[in-house]
Amino acid sequence: MDKIEELLTRGVANIIPSKEGLEKKLRSGKKLNVYLGIDPTATKIHLGHAVPLRKLQAFADLSHNVTFLIGDFTALIGDTSDKDAQRPVLKSSQIEENFKTYKKQAEKVLDFSKIRVRYNSEWLSKLTFEEVVKLSQQFSFGDFAARELIKKRLSGGKHVGLHEGLYPAMQGYDSYFMNTDIQIGGTDQTFNMQAGRTLIKNWRKKESFILANGFLPGTDGRKMSKTWNNAIWLEDNPFDMYAKVMAINDDLIAQYFTLATDMSISAIENIEKELKNSGKPISAKKELAKQIVKELYTGKEAENAQNNFEKTVQKKESPDYMKIHKFNASEKKLTDILVETKLAKSKSDAQRLVEQGGVSIDGIIATDPNKMIELKNEKVIKVGKHRFAKIKSAS
Repeated sequence: MDKIEELLTRGVANIIPSKEGLEKKLRSGKKLNVYLGIDPTATKIHLGHAVPLRKLQAFADLSHNVTFLIGDFTALIGDTSDKDAQRPVLKSSQIEENFKTYKKQAEKVLDFSKIRVRYNSEWLSKLTFEEVVKLSQQFSFGDFAARELIKKRLSGGKHVGLHEGLYPAMQGYDSYFMNTDIQIGGTDQTFNMQAGRTLIKNWRKKESFILANGFLPGTDGRKMSKTWNNAIWLEDNPFDMYAKVMAINDDLIAQYFTLATDMSISAIENIEKELKNSGKPISAKKELAKQIVKELYTGKEAENAQNNFEKTVQKKESPDYMKIHKFNASEKKLTDILVETKLAKSKSDAQRLVEQGGVSIDGIIATDPNKMIELKNEKVIKVGKHRFAKIKSAS
């Protein structure tokens, strides 16, 4: 399988209007205009979000004209076509701050020396009302209203803002303005990406293509989501990332290799054969977890993460290395310790962890989240099966 064939098949759910047409264009040797757009409405990227980022990088590696488009203007509306309620309006300052953290994480997958970053406020903010009307005339509001979740909101008497119907037109204008040949996005973005094809066909008199990628399920097989606590985040530390991969359903191993790593297809096929013959997923999962951590961090950190997992989870021992946290106090409330050591995301998260019996200090299960912990002597605090830290007073 050559690079173009892999580009058109690996993790690809659909190509519009056809794979054959796009393949012909790619093999012509012409440098194509390719883009992926994101609205920075959140601050974190998980492995599922990284799937289209990997595809964008693959086009960049083939020397096409690749753009990573920041929807700073469209984010003011927000795409609600896959939501059951209207998005809250974000301020420009929030959008800018969100992108800072988003770009830092995206750099784990994207080489920005090969990829141009643009903001769609560059052109959308300059459209006159007359131009917006002419843009809107290219589309049917009935098509937008017929979308499943929009129809459900309307039939349920929920508010659907008139501005929401402009979102596909605005995204379509992005594609038109950049004279796009290929749009990349999830299958849930197909309707919006079709708007770009419409404008390019009507106003530029040329054919353009949509490459819709498949979705990476969460660790439990459902849609990867913060809500279901089944996401593997790009900012997870190597130990947590490794352990989360080890927790995925066995039937997702091949899919994770394909969508969440850059391992060659031939190597993945060999792993699948070995897995089928042995019927033992543990070794394949270890290789998967190690590969994911290696690509997002380093080989050394992947080795350390694997050693940590084997020692703490499989052998139920303490890791060889634990970060020491020193506090300027002789005692401190347990919830505060958990938050300050980043073993908990918040005080409410810390309280939940303790109440569920997931926290121990020197091997003794903690039961009171508000207990004051004496810090004169060094203590080992453990959260879950594999997260450890040493705590002590700085004095």
